[in-house]
Amino acid sequence: MDFNFSDDQQQLRDAVAKWVEKGYGFERRRATEAAGGFSREAWDELAELGLGGLYIPEDEGGLGMGPVEGMVVMEELGRGIVVEPLAQSFIAGALLAGHADADTKDSWLPRIAGGQALVVLAYQERKARYRLDVCDAKAQQAGDGFTLHGTKSLVPAGDEADAFLVPAQLDGQIALFLVERAADGVAARGYGTQDGSRAAEVVFDGAAATLVTRDGLAALEHGVDIGIASTCAEAVGVMDQTVAVTVEYMNTRKQFGVAIATFQALRHRVADMKMQLELARSMSYYASLKLNAPAAERRQAMARAKYQLGVSMRFVGQQSVQLHGGIGVTDEYIGSHYFRKLTQLEMTFGDSMHHLGEVSARMQDTAGVFA
Repeated sequence: MDFNFSDDQQQLRDAVAKWVEKGYGFERRRATEAAGGFSREAWDELAELGLGGLYIPEDEGGLGMGPVEGMVVMEELGRGIVVEPLAQSFIAGALLAGHADADTKDSWLPRIAGGQALVVLAYQERKARYRLDVCDAKAQQAGDGFTLHGTKSLVPAGDEADAFLVPAQLDGQIALFLVERAADGVAARGYGTQDGSRAAEVVFDGAAATLVTRDGLAALEHGVDIGIASTCAEAVGVMDQTVAVTVEYMNTRKQFGVAIATFQALRHRVADMKMQLELARSMSYYASLKLNAPAAERRQAMARAKYQLGVSMRFVGQQSVQLHGGIGVTDEYIGSHYFRKLTQLEMTFGDSMHHLGEVSARMQDTAGVFA
């Protein structure tokens, strides 16, 4: 099996890495966080690279790429701890391209690909506890369209988005709808999150909605799985930089007249961090390669990957703080921002305990070890 990246994939990685290095430095990120956690200017720059249309077919204005390309992009954005929610465009592009009618595709996909429209998934409810089949939001027929009632929590950049993909109950089953933020009956209350990005509580009170698909649960599971794979890849990028800044600090910090990197016990801890990083990287590859698998196989793979990534993120982040000492949690030092990002990513699209339960529930008699 060839694990090398193609020339196109490497060029894509290099383009994103160059933008992160030259255009999204630590000071710009801090300024974006201080301004609320979202920058439309940075979003437009990502769109200029074509990243919003990564999962959108070429005949709809996108790049027509797939999971591996999404993975390399998210790894590089993770290195820069970019707060703009690009993974949401991956989700929206894939779901609309795969499930929406022709008119909806023509109206939204070129705008998502070009960055003119930010469409985000608004699916979490307070009592759901990461379960996708728990949904109190309700939709009903209203003439030729639908209206939607419900509240969704932790919607990424919810008060900045142009539209939402919203699961809601329709005729006894979960369907998926598209709702514009400017529609009557939509209210979004935004707030900053732990990692410096932005989210919102969004209330739908009789808001006009466009039906995307009546098989909403299957579409939602697919969208969340794209989000999980993107989160895993982003976390690998964050952990890679976390290890790098930790090693750099240990090579410059001195105790008893020598660099602390010479202390054998601390070197062992860095080796453990590196081992967790590489284990996480392999599981991120696994998640991305399974995104196009049949639904049951895909869901099982995402749970396995997200659990391992959660364990690795927690270990790498905590060890980094311990090896830095007090400076590791100061806002002025980039290491604390990596730690906060890892802490939030561990809980994004389901925390480690949730996915451990998913792995257990989906385990077969052979536990996947034997044929």
